[in-house]
Amino acid sequence: MPKRLRLTRRVNLALTEDAWRRLKRFAAEAGLDEGEALSFLFENFGSVTDDEALPHRLRLFNAELEDRKR
Repeated sequence: MPKRLRLTRRVNLALTEDAWRRLKRFAAEAGLDEGEALSFLFENFGSVTDDEALPHRLRLFNAELEDRKR
């Protein structure tokens, strides 16, 4: 019998509107709720990210971060 997914941590987090819409769309496509989708993404982070593209995307995000906060 498969192990039951126990969501043991509750995290108050802030997402941009774009991030929230993308999370909801991903969760719906996968048949999960948002918490389950986040658990899946973080539990499998290494295999769902592109090791070459991630640093570049992170630099772009950080460069725009201050402007996005305004």
